[in-house]
Amino acid sequence: MASASYQTRRDEIETYFDRTAADAWAALTSDAPVSRIRRTVRRGRDAMREMLISWLPEDLTGSTLIDAGCGTGTLAIEAAQRGAEVVAVDLSPTLVKLARERLRDINQTLDVTFLVGDMREMDLGSFDYAVAMDSLIHYDVSDGVRTLEAIAEQIHKKMVFTFAPKTPLLTLMHAAGKLFPRADRAPSIEPVSPSRLLRHVHEADLTQDWVAGRSHRIDVGFYKSHALELTRR
Repeated sequence: MASASYQTRRDEIETYFDRTAADAWAALTSDAPVSRIRRTVRRGRDAMREMLISWLPEDLTGSTLIDAGCGTGTLAIEAAQRGAEVVAVDLSPTLVKLARERLRDINQTLDVTFLVGDMREMDLGSFDYAVAMDSLIHYDVSDGVRTLEAIAEQIHKKMVFTFAPKTPLLTLMHAAGKLFPRADRAPSIEPVSPSRLLRHVHEADLTQDWVAGRSHRIDVGFYKSHALELTRR
């Protein structure tokens, strides 16, 4: 059962990405002109997406993949272009609508299904791989790991995901964000150190069935995110 903190944060994220920031997010995930700061975020996200995809087999033909928190669908579409059958889920109906439009513009024959909803509350079947790029960074570490537990039950081979690394700059940005009027705030990120995250993963008993593998941080301007790989034993 979802905690009250998880439900509250989930509602904030849905509202922000579906209404407040939908246009900005559409621009950020395209080649449209953006500010200098957002250009660094775009470069960082591109680098992270490329790395996460590189941690999966080059040929995904015959494989199934869940993209948890798919946003505008770039990673899901790239995985499908490598042969995967993809189910991509996001809380924001607006972003999912944009993802479907972009899929139609690129190739209608790619095997991608975009859905609106909360991954933790949807029975989507089982998959070989799961990717959660920057979709857990807004949640408290305990809530984020519980989401990983929910995803893990459906995954046969590997999960790759990102979290916000605990750095002095991110800690400062997290504190400063609380000074803005509530109506102007984006959902804050929840920085966590890799050691604390892995401790929570261990306490959740995920390590009984999963082995932590590659770990890498992307730090490009205003984009700072850390990726971790979990492979089923």
